[in-house]
Amino acid sequence: MKPEQHVDLVIVGGGPAGMTAAVYAAQANLSTVILEESVTGGLVNSTHTVLNFPSYPKIHGMELMEKMRAHVDSLSVPVEEICEIEALSLEGEMKTVETDEELFRSRAVILATGRKPVPLDLPTECDEVHYCAICDGGAYKDKRVLVVGGGNSAFDESLYLLQVGVSTLTLVESQNRFFAADTTQTQLLADDRVEARTGTKLVDLCLEEGRLAGAILENLATGNRETLPVDGIFVFLGQSPNNDLFKDQITLSEKGYILAGADMGTNLPGVYGVGDINEKIFRQITTAMGDATVAALSVERYIRTLKGNMT
Repeated sequence: MKPEQHVDLVIVGGGPAGMTAAVYAAQANLSTVILEESVTGGLVNSTHTVLNFPSYPKIHGMELMEKMRAHVDSLSVPVEEICEIEALSLEGEMKTVETDEELFRSRAVILATGRKPVPLDLPTECDEVHYCAICDGGAYKDKRVLVVGGGNSAFDESLYLLQVGVSTLTLVESQNRFFAADTTQTQLLADDRVEARTGTKLVDLCLEEGRLAGAILENLATGNRETLPVDGIFVFLGQSPNNDLFKDQITLSEKGYILAGADMGTNLPGVYGVGDINEKIFRQITTAMGDATVAALSVERYIRTLKGNMT
């Protein structure tokens, strides 16, 4: 049998929302654990530059998350990284979260699972397709890359790829315009190594001896196709809610996001949603942290009420 651990609160997800919730839960003297499937920081780790985070006009995403993790550690909140959750039961007064190594029982759960990148849907697959420039861009110094997407992420990650020294960068967007901030567009498109195309779609890959050799691009206005020689492809097509663990237990929106109340509560008592997994208008680091603050304070009140009813 797996060892059991009883805590007040289990936080599923260790991004900025999950870590903020842990800070406020610790301040409220709630025994808390963070369970993170990868490493703490979430998608912010792969953000080259975070702008206008209060007190930091400009900071690298990973550096910001390291500072946040240090704050969590200073409060002695246990963090389980590279943690595979095998089962999650959210109904009833006591919730259970079973990982590959341990069983947690808690009165409350905060879901901070965020979102995951939308993958390419192509007939051909290869190892040279990536979803994080900071993670994988270093291997493409002096090489040719294709970036798919026209939003802020695509442009920010493209700037990082230029910084690591790619030889050429072609950026394609299927819509007839780019959607990134004007200042970011101006900065990227001023570089002589960059070619940017709208109304263009990546439709397949060309491989040679199992490795990527080219990208087949289609002009959506004319239907014409060409093969662009590339060594690597970086994809930024947006994100989808990471709800696989609880989609059959929690009331979700049509797009799969948690419908959280003003207290960040879900349809199940003692279960709260925070950050990018929630249905909301704006998804920023600061809005995720705001959700988490409200949720942690709501958890403290919920558990206090439960204990009061037991006396």
